[in-house]
Amino acid sequence: MIPSKFDYHAPKTLKKALSLIGEHGDNAKVLAGGHSLIPLMKLRFAAPDVVIDLGQVGGLSGVRVSKDGTIHIGAMATHHTVESARGLKSKCQLLSETASVIGDAQVRNRGTIGGSLVHADPAADWPAAILALNAQLEISSADGSRTVSAGDFFMDLLTTDIKPGELLTEITIAVPPANSGGAYEKMHQSASGFAIAGVAAQVTLDSSGNCAAAGIGVTGVASVPYRAAAVEAALVGGPFTEDAIAAAADKAVDGVDPDDLQGDLHASGEYRVHLAKLFAARAIARAANLAG
Repeated sequence: MIPSKFDYHAPKTLKKALSLIGEHGDNAKVLAGGHSLIPLMKLRFAAPDVVIDLGQVGGLSGVRVSKDGTIHIGAMATHHTVESARGLKSKCQLLSETASVIGDAQVRNRGTIGGSLVHADPAADWPAAILALNAQLEISSADGSRTVSAGDFFMDLLTTDIKPGELLTEITIAVPPANSGGAYEKMHQSASGFAIAGVAAQVTLDSSGNCAAAGIGVTGVASVPYRAAAVEAALVGGPFTEDAIAAAADKAVDGVDPDDLQGDLHASGEYRVHLAKLFAARAIARAANLAG
């Protein structure tokens, strides 16, 4: 099917892009990698009057580590850019690993981290990682910028804290301290590569080898990706023994509304819960091993 008629803009500066977004509001859609928007437009599930293409906007696609120990990722950075960024794997294994298992090579070379986060597909991979890493998201508009933590960014199914006239411009993450490790485990849907269930774990060990800090992000299980606070609380202060990891991982869906744990044509709700616990245990164990 052919999309309905729309006006097309390809601004070259962030200032111009934000001006266009503010001018057209809900009548406009922003084009990043296009993997979500273009299929919706071709099926006419989305019919914007205006499309604002960010492909030529400078300064939104880089990955760098600043001197203060902060990782900066532009919202237009492709998955491949994050995966292959020089030095990033040694600074934050979880980012590189998550990027490497998204879709296929074509998706990773075109799709963007910002587009994925803003689309907020409940089975996307990036949300789990940025939740586990407690990332901060910079949201800009013509009136200025604000910062939202990853835990406050995802509001509902396909809904984020992005408001009309705003644009996600950068993701920032503190470089994990020494003796830290991260891992992402998922079962992917064979056609799309999306997660039927996925768990990201980021842990830090203390001098005794016990858990000093933990971040656990879960995707694919509920309508909104979430941080598994009960798992984190069970880990902190304790050892990474097999029994301790299993007991903590068993809390992977604690606090999630049971009505939100329903299945679909890919997997039952019960199976997704099982996978969340299984992958939580695997991700924690591998993250702890990397930290050690």
